[in-house]
Parts: sequence; structure tokens; C-alpha cells
Amino acid sequence: MSNDYILKNEEGKFLYDNLLVLSPEKFRLINHPMNIKLIKLLAKKPMYVTQIAKELKEHEQNVYYHIKNLLKADILDVAEREEIRGTVAKKYAPKQLNFAFSLSDNWKSLSQLIKKGKDKKLNQFLQPFIEKEELNANIIVGSPEPHGPFKARARDGHYAIDLGLFLGNYCSLRKDFSVKLDVDVNLKKDESNLIVVGGPVTNLIMAEINKHLPVKFSDKKPWGIVSQKASYTEENIGLIAKIPNPYYPELRILVVAGVRFTGTKSAIIGLTRLPELVLNRFSNQKEFYCILQGFDLDGDGKVDSVEVLE
Repeated sequence: MSNDYILKNEEGKFLYDNLLVLSPEKFRLINHPMNIKLIKLLAKKPMYVTQIAKELKEHEQNVYYHIKNLLKADILDVAEREEIRGTVAKKYAPKQLNFAFSLSDNWKSLSQLIKKGKDKKLNQFLQPFIEKEELNANIIVGSPEPHGPFKARARDGHYAIDLGLFLGNYCSLRKDFSVKLDVDVNLKKDESNLIVVGGPVTNLIMAEINKHLPVKFSDKKPWGIVSQKASYTEENIGLIAKIPNPYYPELRILVVAGVRFTGTKSAIIGLTRLPELVLNRFSNQKEFYCILQGFDLDGDGKVDSVEVLE
């Protein structure tokens, strides 16, 4: 079976291509002068045995012998079939042109390579939302249609795209779809880890778990985030929090939300661009929160940096 690999050559440069890692037995088969010539020839275009024999100036029976072995080793494949005078003639082509010989059984996936050297605290924070290099959570965004007691439309759901790209550095896609609208989720029945994007006005799941947070969004105007230290009402205030699921304590909920949609963007920027800053106080405690404020440093009218408030 072939896979995509990143390899480092003798000059220290990284190369990326599709590669077939061979067993010692198959490597010996490849490392035969006749088989090397045969594979190189078929790499140009698929050919019949008669054509191969003519090009290589070899007897057809000898060509058949080597092709049979290469087919058995899954190195060659039948590219075309054509019926000629009652018999089926076959054209052959190599499945792969890149081969490697390895005695190691400890090959690591690309995602493990990417994770190597990343912040250990961040890896710990992302558990159990990422387990065994696969997303282990549902991402909940607010519906863009009017819904909930305030008939609000979510304007921050698209920020989950940026969050998804960030999480993709640490995990692969799972088989089932991982993103759900808040109106399609029953928190009491959804036995899964959750990543909730958006504040309680536009995300009903956020509104339901608000009372379980270590700091809370206000439930009436002026909208804001209230902690034991202060009340924050600026639109660009965001919150990152990690808590146990109130209905399934063994599961976890990650909150990435804001007072308004700009606050949600601030929280996304904080987690994805400045994790070492927002997770400074994180020590794998049962409940964690970080209140932050977004700023427009380059003066283009858009949040591009954050500062931690609590």
C-alpha cells in the first residue's frame, strides 16, 4: 500500500511525494536490473508483453516471468485489457515509481510530525477534543436564521472556519460531519465533547451552558461578561473557557465566544494565534477561563490582536 510521506534528503531538504514502503523481500525483487529496466519503460506508457520484449530485446517468456512477480508484489498493475482473436491482451503499468526500504515499524503520520514541537500546554488544553489524532468533538455554531428568544441571527459562525483550520494542525477529519447548528442540538442527549462558538444571544447551546461557566454572560442588556472582578461590556470582549459537560461530567465543553461577533473573533484569534498568551494560567484544572479583549493594531478597522484581561 502506498502513502504520502515527507522525506529529508541528503542536503537536508524536505521532499513530499507518494511512496511505497517495501518489505525486504519486495525490495530484493525491485533491486533486479531487469525489473528496474521494465518499470522505467512502463513508466513512459503502458505496454503489452510483446512490446516490452521488443523494446528490451528480451524473450517474451522472460518478460512474462518478471511481470508475474511484479504483479504478485503489487508493484505493477493491469492498465488496459483488449480482446484479440479470442484472447485477452493486457497492458501493464507501474503502480508507483517511488520506493523505500525500511526496517522500522515506527512510522509516524504527518499530523504527528506537525504536532512535534508544538506547545505541550496547548496539546493538553485540546484534550479530549482531539484524541488519537482525530477530532473528538462536535462544533456548535449559531444558526444564521432568526431564532431564540431574541430572534437573533448568528454573525460569527464563519469564524469556526478559522478555528477548524487551526485544529487541522493537530487532527484529521472524522467520518461523520462534525459541525452542527445550535437549533439542531439537544444538549441533554448529545453525549459528546462540544466546541461551542458564539455568545448566548445567537447560540442557544451557549445560553444553556452559561450558568455553568466560571464567569457568565449577562442575560439582559447591556450584554457583557461578568466575573467576580469586573463586568465587561465592550463588543470586542471575548471568552475562552473549558468546563465539564453539565449533563455528562466525563465529557468536556470548550467555549469560544464573545459579547458580540467581534468578541468571538477576538477569542478565535487569541486561541489560534496567541495560545501561549491566553493559556498562561492553564494547568489542566477542572475549569478554566480567559477573558480577553481584541484590538485593531494596524488601523484597518478589524481586530488583529488581543490582550488578556483575566
